[in-house]
Amino acid sequence: MLEATDMPYAHATVRVLIVDDQAAFRRAARSVVELTPGFVVVGEAETGEGSIDAARAMQPDLVLMDVHLPGIDGLEASRRMLAASQTPRPVILLLSTYEAAEYLDQPAECGAAAYLAKAAFGSASLSAAWAAAIAST
Repeated sequence: MLEATDMPYAHATVRVLIVDDQAAFRRAARSVVELTPGFVVVGEAETGEGSIDAARAMQPDLVLMDVHLPGIDGLEASRRMLAASQTPRPVILLLSTYEAAEYLDQPAECGAAAYLAKAAFGSASLSAAWAAAIAST
């Protein structure tokens, strides 16, 4: 069993960057994150390019990345973000309104940890996805 000190993200609070071009979803995601124990929002971005800059500046542990963004999409932004990151690299969870079956291969192709449908996004799925991602590191 992993001890907290053995994990690359051992601090008590998971720092989250929310990336989505829709302000309504960013507000909803912020509410979910803020209501989930052990998670805090450190910033938001509206575009793929903006997400890369925000990740560099804010050093989040977790990025909630919409797949469809203006400019470069969330898949390409994830690739670039992970290529530019220092250790530990952020965990990226892809989000979209499409069902998971349509995106089964996308997380692995861009380096993201998992895909979550926006309709299923909540405190329980956020916590479970984070736990699964860090357990696999």
